[in-house]
Amino acid sequence: MTTSTAETPTFAELGLAEDLVQAVTALGYEEPTPIQSAAIPVLLAGRDLLGLAATGTGKTAAFTLPMLHHLDGSRPGAPPRALVVVPTRELAMQVAQAVHVYGKARGVQVLAVYGGASFGHQAKALQRGVDVIVATPGRALDHLRRGTLRLDCVGQVVLDEADEMLDMGFQEDIEALLAELPEQRQAALFSATFPSHLRHVANRVLRQPQRVEVEPEQVEAGEVPRVRQLVYLVQHAHKEEALARVLDMEAPESTLVFCRTRTEVDALSNALAGRGYRAEALHGGLSQLARDRVMDRLRNQAADLVVATDVAARGIDIDHLTHVINFDLPTSPEQYLHRIGRVGRAGREGTAISLAEPRERRLLNAIEYRTGARLELQPVPTIADLRERRLDLVTAQVREAALDGDLEPYHRAVQRLLAELDVSLVAAAALKALAEATGPDDQYEEDIPQMAARPPRPEATRPGEGRAEGPPAGGPQRRPREGGPGWAKVFVGAGRLAGIRPGDLFGAIVNETGLPKEAIGAIQITDRFALVDVAEDQVDRVVTALRGTKLRGQKVPVHRDRGGR
Repeated sequence: MTTSTAETPTFAELGLAEDLVQAVTALGYEEPTPIQSAAIPVLLAGRDLLGLAATGTGKTAAFTLPMLHHLDGSRPGAPPRALVVVPTRELAMQVAQAVHVYGKARGVQVLAVYGGASFGHQAKALQRGVDVIVATPGRALDHLRRGTLRLDCVGQVVLDEADEMLDMGFQEDIEALLAELPEQRQAALFSATFPSHLRHVANRVLRQPQRVEVEPEQVEAGEVPRVRQLVYLVQHAHKEEALARVLDMEAPESTLVFCRTRTEVDALSNALAGRGYRAEALHGGLSQLARDRVMDRLRNQAADLVVATDVAARGIDIDHLTHVINFDLPTSPEQYLHRIGRVGRAGREGTAISLAEPRERRLLNAIEYRTGARLELQPVPTIADLRERRLDLVTAQVREAALDGDLEPYHRAVQRLLAELDVSLVAAAALKALAEATGPDDQYEEDIPQMAARPPRPEATRPGEGRAEGPPAGGPQRRPREGGPGWAKVFVGAGRLAGIRPGDLFGAIVNETGLPKEAIGAIQITDRFALVDVAEDQVDRVVTALRGTKLRGQKVPVHRDRGGR
């Protein structure tokens, strides 16, 4: 059964407990996303659920809020009552944080369990008692086998990003975890896609599930706005600074910046105002009079930019709007189209800019696929870029002043300077003085770390192809490939005899380095060692990361492969 998501109720109308409604309202969320509107009532009713929706659509709240609704407070020393299985450490921390924030009023205890962190610390936390476990498959199985984790009291289980977990080679671990769960439990499986090999896992964990699928709107030819579309990959901690630098580089006439929540809108607009921008906030928490006042300031060009939520920005049409910036990516490609469609109207040129976190690459791919538009990946502006841009603006200002005329008083001053200095030296000094007057030279303290772009892969389409012992059970067949130009091999001094599997290596590299899975190629495992193809420019990063973590509970030798085997 596919649930319709045409109507959008409020969080209160979904049937959630009052304290959970208050929690999401306090965080600034204005209305549920389509997957939340469809999934929450099903899970509140106690039914199993198969949820199909793309990354970034709000799936985390779709399963954590009903889960917390069914948990009636913490029980110190008791084993976990809910289990969420996710593919990566980063997602485990993200989901655990959501559970903590939403369930704070209930005193619910949550623990993120993943590789690369102290096993002992996690074991002690489990011994003290935890209500919700958010775990990567391999580390959860390690705890299970060592007796530090019990799953016999779990009443709710969620597999999130299930297709990604299978692509990473975790099917055997997932099967082993499912075998330890009680017969009586509620289960939910969320995935962006539903390939044939995922159906086996779904049949194992779900019982007469209700299928909830957020159907994408059809994008007709010609509907994609003809605007320049740029993407900057940046870690969340650096997004505000990156936005300021992008604004300085673009020097937009009028800008609309989108955030997900009211809280983020208020915080970002205040931060931008503190940096000297004429920024205004626009969200559903403002009165209609206040919202009209903001829009009037934007139309009259008394404001440089407006920071808004999607709800508040509906119906906005500003003739002189030149830029739309997604500070937070939208929850769907269709919403992306609605946002960027506010520029480039009636044949005018416009620019759409997205600040994306590395974990959101899949959503970027979905946007490209659904819209048929190429998103141009750009490096975050460096200090050198910003200085050069500022000098360009100053030079343009000088050129404009020269063409305007009325320079007689300045000619006399220049002549006095030329009596003792060379003309080129005078001109350069004038530009320097004007540039320094527009802003301090040290306003940018340091460069923002650049996120790795996807390297080219001549033949491979999925990570981990070419595994010596074959693909995971039920997984797609993968053709072996030797590393070619732009690729190198990393030697790992442990293999089958140490229990090392492709999923261990792939998961460790992705979790510890933050690299996209496209940067990892063939994984070949023998009895005593393993070889991993990685992008040439990432070898040192991968070696350092693997040396600093444990594989199957042990430190192993890792170095760039010298060949000759």
